[in-house]
Amino acid sequence: MKSLYRLAVLCLAFAGLILLLNFTTNSFNKLPNAHFKSAIPSENLKPILGNEREVVICVVACGDRLSESLTMLKSALVFAKRPLKFIVISDNDLIPAFNEKLTEWIIMSNKTFNFAVKPITFPEQSDVRMWKKLFKPCAAQRLFLPTLLNDTDAVLYVDTDTLFLAPPELIWDEFKKMNSSQLAALSPEHEDPNTGWYNRFAKHPYYGKLGVNSGIMLMNLTRMREFRWADYVIPIHKEYRLKITWGDQDIINIIFYYHPERLYIYPCRYNYRPDHCMYMSVCTEAEKKGALVLHGSRGTFHSEKQPPFKAVFRAMEEYQLDTDPFENFLIPMKNYLTLDDRSNCGKVWKVFVLQPELHLDPRSRS
Repeated sequence: MKSLYRLAVLCLAFAGLILLLNFTTNSFNKLPNAHFKSAIPSENLKPILGNEREVVICVVACGDRLSESLTMLKSALVFAKRPLKFIVISDNDLIPAFNEKLTEWIIMSNKTFNFAVKPITFPEQSDVRMWKKLFKPCAAQRLFLPTLLNDTDAVLYVDTDTLFLAPPELIWDEFKKMNSSQLAALSPEHEDPNTGWYNRFAKHPYYGKLGVNSGIMLMNLTRMREFRWADYVIPIHKEYRLKITWGDQDIINIIFYYHPERLYIYPCRYNYRPDHCMYMSVCTEAEKKGALVLHGSRGTFHSEKQPPFKAVFRAMEEYQLDTDPFENFLIPMKNYLTLDDRSNCGKVWKVFVLQPELHLDPRSRS
């Protein structure tokens, strides 16, 4: 009799455990209705670990973004004064070309760096085809970096259409300024509400008053995993998929709308875009100190809309890595910038040269 009683108790306990697991799973699947709130206390989020001197730069490149991505990586090498690691996540067609060029650079460059090239990988249980096509080819991969790079502590994620105009470690060291709860750093999408996109047109929640731009993103992957970042992405897309315009950037904005305390904001000079000068100059810090990273959003590196952006990209694309960057990058860049200074961005041309002069011109170090 006692055996039957014990068996009944065990069965009831097991059934209770199953019900509890189902309730937890269903509750988490309904994250949008719970305002995507995390149960992880901020004091439990871990700080950066590992080698703080090594700057880890991550880029996602698919389709026709090979040349643009390599030009960006080259710019990091030109300015870096600390060891670099490149993590390139790419479609299978581009992987051999990345491996070949980066191996060549290791041989010819006097800079210390290493690299890893990984294939595009989205969660198997999700709509992989949809994620690959969301906004731009493979751009949504950044949303899943905490789980894809599960052995990496932190990365500086950059879009393919960016260029470093200063040592990457200047951006990387912003990690040290984050408080105990912050897990990523971004710059504002706009500085001027009169030209802001999110405050005028967005139909979904977004961070702060003007939203944030995800093109240059410091990501503490350790903290993001503790926060269970990846578990928010798919439910948010499901909830807002008919309302988002800028794909992965909108999803990032929604997450930080619900968790503003998790985001560190750095200034516009860390992510200098045509929006900062095409109508009027609105990034005053860049005018005084120069842009650290140039972001040629909306194809500006390859069009005539804002000539200074194209001029800087042209100079970096033509530069040969094993030659003097002052003679063969900075001087040509200045020459290209003077070819057309009639645009509004051309009126603030110092934004583009202040940092390169500081780090490449021998006279600035004398």
